[in-house]
Amino acid sequence: MFSYAPKCELYRLRRKRKLRSARGSAVLCGMLLAASVPASFFWSTGLFSSAMWAQQTDPGRPVVVQPSAPGKPSRTLPPSTRAALPPRSQADVEFMQGMLMHHSQAVEMTALIASHTENKDLRLLGARISSSQSDEIKFMRRWLAARGEPLSMPTPEMPNIEMSHEKMALMPGMLTPEQMEALRKAKGAEFDRVFLTGMIQHHNGALTMVKDLFDTAGAGQDADVFNFATDADNTQRAEIRIMQTMLEKQRSEEKR
Repeated sequence: MFSYAPKCELYRLRRKRKLRSARGSAVLCGMLLAASVPASFFWSTGLFSSAMWAQQTDPGRPVVVQPSAPGKPSRTLPPSTRAALPPRSQADVEFMQGMLMHHSQAVEMTALIASHTENKDLRLLGARISSSQSDEIKFMRRWLAARGEPLSMPTPEMPNIEMSHEKMALMPGMLTPEQMEALRKAKGAEFDRVFLTGMIQHHNGALTMVKDLFDTAGAGQDADVFNFATDADNTQRAEIRIMQTMLEKQRSEEKR
């Protein structure tokens, strides 16, 4: 009988050559691709970092790499290297402490909306202010705690004088105890007017605080403080315009 063994063997040899050729082509393509892609791509995707970890002789010891300027070799730092918080001025700390108090009153004001008015537009605005400023309060608390700073400004010691919370110095734009009491007593359309007037005053005070921060030499250089203050300024300017429109609408309706 005619044997197919030689043909089978020949087929296997040709298949092995094709596989080796395919592998060689893949390796060559990979080398060409790596050569054509800029190094910045590998840094941005973290591939250099992965390669560095793969080259570790001791997987239990982390490698900390400090990138250098273009054309210069990177530096390998000791595993004990720790990131340091950026320097901040005392004005940064006082701004965060003051804004924390400022935001707390705004949240207190918005908490009255649900039980004092049926105005849907005001309810939506109040929910927006409460949500954004509550999140910012958490951020400010974390920022101060990370730097070992108290959440409130120290009260100067004055003998024979009792300092209640309501009698403490208020931040710019904050409502006085009398204004807060008037807001609590108001209902319906009157509440809407008192709230909008008071919150516009409150927001303008926050803009003053941001301006004072950036007018202070050396303040606002911390990236977190700069971004927060800038965002607060933009947000509260936009909300002031919304509230002014709502107030004008209410006044025009009351004149009819």
